[in-house]
Amino acid sequence: MLQKGDPKVIRAWTFYDWANSVYPLVISSAIFPIFYEAKTTYEQGGKIIDDVIVLGFQFKNTEFYSYVVALSYLIVAFSSPVLSGIADYAGSKKRFLQVFCYIGAGSCMLLSLFDPQHLGYSMIALLFASVGYWGSLVFYNAYLPEIAPPEDQDKVSARGFAMGYLGSSFLLITILVISVFNKLISVQNSFILVGLWWIIFAQITFRHLPKGEAPRHERSGDGNFITKGYRELRVVLKDILTRKQLRRFLGSYFMYNMGVQTVMIMAVPFAAKAILWETPEQKNQSLIISILLIQFLGILGAFLMSRLSRVIGNLKTIGIVIFVWAFICYCVYQFVYTPFQFYIVAASVGLVMGGIQAMSRSTYSKMLPETQDHASYFSFFDVSEKIGLAIGTVSFGLIEGITGGIRESVLSLIATFVIGFLLLLRVPKSENVH
Repeated sequence: MLQKGDPKVIRAWTFYDWANSVYPLVISSAIFPIFYEAKTTYEQGGKIIDDVIVLGFQFKNTEFYSYVVALSYLIVAFSSPVLSGIADYAGSKKRFLQVFCYIGAGSCMLLSLFDPQHLGYSMIALLFASVGYWGSLVFYNAYLPEIAPPEDQDKVSARGFAMGYLGSSFLLITILVISVFNKLISVQNSFILVGLWWIIFAQITFRHLPKGEAPRHERSGDGNFITKGYRELRVVLKDILTRKQLRRFLGSYFMYNMGVQTVMIMAVPFAAKAILWETPEQKNQSLIISILLIQFLGILGAFLMSRLSRVIGNLKTIGIVIFVWAFICYCVYQFVYTPFQFYIVAASVGLVMGGIQAMSRSTYSKMLPETQDHASYFSFFDVSEKIGLAIGTVSFGLIEGITGGIRESVLSLIATFVIGFLLLLRVPKSENVH
């Protein structure tokens, strides 16, 4: 059993947030979506064309983007429970964390070869970058209940997200300076820096983070990893279904996090199309400034939510934040058309984005029983997240494809927050979570 509360171990754990958060910022949110939209949009006869053809099928460019990302979520959702069961049985959480890290980082570097003339092949790199990022989080998050006692998990989780916001913002600013403003390297080649950053700083985590529990087969004498992995999965699923608090929280998380993550992924494509920009240059600069604003306010939001939870409890804090998310989405659909209005929304999103992510992770961690199978339990947390993400992003893209406009897609997000809030009200309180 790991020694909980070790400052060196906690610091090493938070450094993986510093390392991997460059993917959601640079690849998912900032540089790559703008790059992708520019490469797949052109003017013809005075009309803006944003359609792409892949395998003989025609899509809106953002619609196809959402489908690729959704597929990556489904891959992680269906593979991670079995892999986590094997990891718990074999005592190999750290090894799986490393494998997914290298898959994600390597795929980020392959995005430097992006070619819109071969869009289907080019997007395979984005697919596996997403698989690597989200897959690694299953095993990374599973360390939280092992390295921190329940009373410190909100603070440690928030610290991890804060490290991620700082590190990724630093790299984004570096990329802007050397590629966008000074043209020292191309924007496309800047994706190589993302992969290198991820790999290099992850070594701090890999060096100091312990492997965790001894391999289960060493204790039982049975070395059949795959069979035992499936058995771990069945045992954990059965236990989750008998725990009302855990089961109901996962249901609520499934809905509200569907909205949160879809906003994070589709915010830039939405703003690029739905906001009235004066020039393409203003659009690109404003989007990047907005994303940096979200990042730095996200640091503040994560710690504010952690402090608020100490006063009123985790469930009430999450409920308040869900309500704010729903209100933001309503305002975006109804009122947000200008760059200034979008800045206000970006600031609001920043304050609640980091908070709800950090609070959700630590709340789920506090609900877990005393166990050696943290990776298996967190894999179900991850499955709930990824299936919700797949549904959210597909719905967002599908509504745009049907209606021809991206603004109508925001309505689906409001529904996810309302349902998530109502389900949260049904989660029983306990000594650790109230």
